[in-house]
Amino acid sequence: MTPQLITHTPLAHLRWDGGGVPVVLMHGVGGGREAWSDACMGPGAGTGAALAAAGFTALAVDCPGYGLSAAVEPYDLAGMAGAVINTLAALGAGPAILLGHSMGGMVAQEVIARAPQAVAGLVLAGTSPAFGKPGVDWQQVFLQSRFAPLDAGLGMAGLATQLVPAMVAPGTPPGVMAAAQALMAGVPEATYRRAVAALVAFDRRANLPHIAVPTLVITGEHDRTAPSEVARKMAERIAGAACTILPGAGHLLNIEQPQTFNSALLAFLAAR
Repeated sequence: MTPQLITHTPLAHLRWDGGGVPVVLMHGVGGGREAWSDACMGPGAGTGAALAAAGFTALAVDCPGYGLSAAVEPYDLAGMAGAVINTLAALGAGPAILLGHSMGGMVAQEVIARAPQAVAGLVLAGTSPAFGKPGVDWQQVFLQSRFAPLDAGLGMAGLATQLVPAMVAPGTPPGVMAAAQALMAGVPEATYRRAVAALVAFDRRANLPHIAVPTLVITGEHDRTAPSEVARKMAERIAGAACTILPGAGHLLNIEQPQTFNSALLAFLAAR
């Protein structure tokens, strides 16, 4: 199924219309709307098309400042969540299922904390309820290390070449790695800097026990950014949440193992 590109809503998005409940797909800090499409993962492998084939309406958004979506001010998780909420309102959509990867999973947690009535279910992929360690010193060290390649003039393509190999599982095919690198290389440098800076302050651990919708926490066996032990602990704090660890996958699990990821996703949605 060929998706439709929608640009008149607060967040630009690709839409695969399967006629059913909307599923909002939110990418990570190095991604974009194409992270969920066949263009990134190969014919028939994209999560958007898989959802539509199963009767859902998939909306793969460009988060604020990415792709065709305008940035928000101030640029923080609250603003990103507000843009998702406003997009659903503009579409006149009922409660939606939110599927967020990494940063997108943090946005999803922020949405349900602020507008629980807008959420019918959660899929938290390769993400966590808080970022890193508390304290300004740790945050500054992290930001300096992450921005060093950019400060050295390597640009987003150079940054992607350095970061992506450490994000994927051992033995990931070169073509898969190249697709992930191309996706990250296309992120505007200014947006990447602002998004990473916004993440270090994220902490929604206290809200986990208040989540009252069907929830799947899913991560890759080799994910070093959102390790399996973090995923299990997060799921334990959400009433009734399921937890799935994908074997042979790293942090970019939906791109590395799209068919396995889609199967786990659709099984959860069918059982919710």
